[in-house]
Amino acid sequence: MGRSAELDRMAMTVLQPGFEGTTPPAWLRRALADGLGGAVLFTRNLADPGQTAALVAALREDNPAVVVAVDEEGGAITRLEARTGSSWPGNLALGVAGDVRLTRAVAHQIGRLLAAADITLDYAPVVDVNADPRNPVIGVRSFGSDPERVARHAVAWIEGLQSAGVAACAKHFPGHGDTVTDSHVALPTVRAPRDVLERRDLVPFRAAVAAGVDAIMCGHLVVPALDPELNPATLSRAMMTGLLRDELGFGGLVVTDAIEMRAVASLHPPEEIAVRALAAGADAICVGVSSPEGESVYALRDAIAAAVRDGRLPGERLAEAAGRVLDLARRHAEQAPARAAAGVAEGGANGDGLGLAAATAALRAVGVPGATSRPVLRTAPLVVEMTARPTQAVGRAAPVRVGAAIEEALPGTTLVEVAEGGSLPDLTDTRRPLVVVVRDAARHTWIRRLLEHAVRARPDAVVVETGVPGTPAGAVYLATYGASAASARAAARWLTEIP
Repeated sequence: MGRSAELDRMAMTVLQPGFEGTTPPAWLRRALADGLGGAVLFTRNLADPGQTAALVAALREDNPAVVVAVDEEGGAITRLEARTGSSWPGNLALGVAGDVRLTRAVAHQIGRLLAAADITLDYAPVVDVNADPRNPVIGVRSFGSDPERVARHAVAWIEGLQSAGVAACAKHFPGHGDTVTDSHVALPTVRAPRDVLERRDLVPFRAAVAAGVDAIMCGHLVVPALDPELNPATLSRAMMTGLLRDELGFGGLVVTDAIEMRAVASLHPPEEIAVRALAAGADAICVGVSSPEGESVYALRDAIAAAVRDGRLPGERLAEAAGRVLDLARRHAEQAPARAAAGVAEGGANGDGLGLAAATAALRAVGVPGATSRPVLRTAPLVVEMTARPTQAVGRAAPVRVGAAIEEALPGTTLVEVAEGGSLPDLTDTRRPLVVVVRDAARHTWIRRLLEHAVRARPDAVVVETGVPGTPAGAVYLATYGASAASARAAARWLTEIP
C-alpha cells in the first residue's frame, strides 16, 4: 500500500497528544487540520474556567470532531482546579462514605464542570481495587479494597459523569491495585492467579462495561496469568482483544495510558509502542509530552502509516480504531443539549454544598472521648504538615493544606511544613494545641518516624491523616481518606466547630 492522505489522516485520528501553553501552538493547529483526533489537557494548559472553555473552542476551530480529554478524578487528581484543590472528594472518601447516590451526584457535578468547557472525555474513574496498601500510585484514588464496593461506586461514578454529557474512562485495565510499583517510573507486575483476578480486579471492569462506560484505559503492567508472553497490557493482544473485547464484550474506545511513562518507554521507542498498542487492540494513543514543534506527533503518525504499508498493522485494525475515536466525537456532538442543560457545577472552586457534604460524610475519627469534647480545637494551634513528594499522576497541582483551612477558622494558627530530611519544630509549648497532618504515613518511614516522635513529645496531639490510614496515633486521629480542598475544609470544620 502506498502513501495516501487517507491513511495519514487515519493515523492522526488515533493520537491524543498533550502540548505546552494556554493557547494552541501553531503545530497543534496544523495537526488538527491534518486530522489529529485528540488532545489532552494538563494543568500547564489551564488557568481558569473562561480560559479553559476558550482553549477547547480554539481546538475545535481546526477540527470540530477533536476528542478533548483531561484527568479530572476529584480528590488529589485534578487539572481544572489544580491551583486550589478539588471541590470534590476523591474515590476512597466516596467509598468510605458508602452512599452510591452521593458518588453519582459528585461525579455528575464534576461532569458539569467539564461540560461547561465542552470537554469530551474524562480519564476517570479509577476502578482499580487497591489490594496492596503499599501501592504508591493508586491508594486514595481507588474506591477501596473490596471488589463489590469498588464496582458499585464505579458504576455510580460513570453514570453520574456521563449523565452530564461527558464520556467516562474506567482505568487502569486489567487492574493496577495489586502492585508496589508506580508505572510512571517502572514496569509493575501483578502476580495473582487468574481466579483471584476474576473475583477481584476484573469485577469493577465487568460492571463498568455493563454500565455502558464510553472508554477504558489500559494500564502499563504485566499480568502473567493473563498473558504468558509477559507483554504489558498496553501491548498485549491477549488482554486488550482476547479479554477486554472478546470476553468482557467491551465495544467502546480503548485508550492507552501515556506512552512516555517509563513502564513502557523503557521497552520501546514511542513509535513502536504506538504501533504495537494499536495492533493489540487500543484505539487511541495518549501522549502526555510532545516535542516543541510537534515533530514527535508527526513521527508517530508516520510510524503508524508505515506499519500499515508494511503489513505489521492491518489496515482494517487502524480503520476500526479511528472509527471508534470518530464515533465518540460524534456522540459528544449529539450530547450538546445534555451539556447545555447541565450548566456549570454548583460549588465550583469554593467547594461549598455537595463537595463539602461528601467529604464530611467520609471523615472517621478515633480517640474522641465524647461529644462534649468538641470542638477539638478551641484556640489557634501549631499545625505541622508532613507530605511526601507527590506522584507524577498528581502533576503540577498545588498542595492542599489542612492547616490553611484551620487557619481560616482560627486566625493566629501557625503553619510549619516539614519535608523529607527535615526536622520537627519546637513542640514544648503545651499552651498551644498541636495538629500533625500526614499523608500515607504507613507507607513513608520518615513520616512515621517523625509522627511517632511528635506524639511522644505531645500525647495531646491531634493527628490528621489525608491518605490511606494506618495505625491511629495521638489523642485524636482524624482520617479524611483524601487530599482534596473539600476534604481539608471538612477536616478543619470538624476540628473547630461545635457539632
